[in-house]
Amino acid sequence: KNAPAIVFIDELDAVGAQRSGHGFNREQDQTLNQLLVELDGFEGARQVVVMGASNRIQDLDVALLRPGRFDRQMLVPPPDLEGREAILKVHTRGKPLASNVNLGIVAKQTSGLTGAELANICNEAAIFAGRREDQFVTQMDFDAALERVVAGLQQKKVLTEKERRILSYHEGGHALMAHLMGSAMELQKVTIVARGDALGYAFYLPEEDRYLHTKEELIDRMVVALAGRAAEEVVFGRVTTGAANDLEKVTEIARSMVFEWGMADGVSSRTMRADNYALSEETKRLRDSEQARFTDSAYEDAVRLLKKHRAMLDKIATLLLEKETLGRDEVVELFAGVEPESRASDMVGMPRVVAATTPELPF
Repeated sequence: KNAPAIVFIDELDAVGAQRSGHGFNREQDQTLNQLLVELDGFEGARQVVVMGASNRIQDLDVALLRPGRFDRQMLVPPPDLEGREAILKVHTRGKPLASNVNLGIVAKQTSGLTGAELANICNEAAIFAGRREDQFVTQMDFDAALERVVAGLQQKKVLTEKERRILSYHEGGHALMAHLMGSAMELQKVTIVARGDALGYAFYLPEEDRYLHTKEELIDRMVVALAGRAAEEVVFGRVTTGAANDLEKVTEIARSMVFEWGMADGVSSRTMRADNYALSEETKRLRDSEQARFTDSAYEDAVRLLKKHRAMLDKIATLLLEKETLGRDEVVELFAGVEPESRASDMVGMPRVVAATTPELPF
């Protein structure tokens, strides 16, 4: 009736999910059937274009994706560096920015974030400026907003002196190991102040977008992530539950190296992504042992390097106990005389918050 027209269906998976075939949801199946009929009915009216959007394309019914229906798929990934800067300019229109604000720097610091997250950062920065009763939004406000969006809301948690000391060595271990691994990530802050679900964290931001990573780079990432737990063992002779988040990330990396990327020794790359039922018991055992070997080796490296640089570990832990938070300039100055010992020539882009310590310290 309104042709020429575009029909846009957002959240297409809500009505286009795969049919069960068991009659458990007949209303949804009938809705999908009618949609399929209407799509075929548009064939005669070539001035009508039908578009849909979904974050769960794998859940769509195969009939929806056949030629003549939704047969062309376009991936919309998170914006690149140029796109992020353009988005930031859009969301700062009407906001009074101070002369020291550099949106190009903010764009570099927000690799992997979506447009909605960038908009949230701009709004949070304006809120920080408003709380200070400042008429301009400064670069400091954007830094605080980025930390707020990525790491969560700052929390008031009362820790015992023993917990604070353990936490200082844990987060100091992450920061020191990131330097030793020659991280291409910029350490923005290391703190023992709780934020979100974390009691403390080392906060990293990437210098550039990265898409390809070497085996050595991934191992370095695991060493950095395990450095907090290793620092607890080196200093106190025992470990706490504070490394739960770190262990989760290390397990994910090691599993992907073996099961997805074919980086394990002694296991054919042809079996990497095969289903378990298609593999022999020996191959399954080899895959599990290689995953364990990666994580155990990374932990041993972390312990060895922290023992070697124990004096520097003590120094950063003492500073964290005293100041609670160390900024990038303070950390750079502290590690100025320590040479990196990375096995990788160029560190992989790391998660934005690789060292978030969980709050289940059992004391």
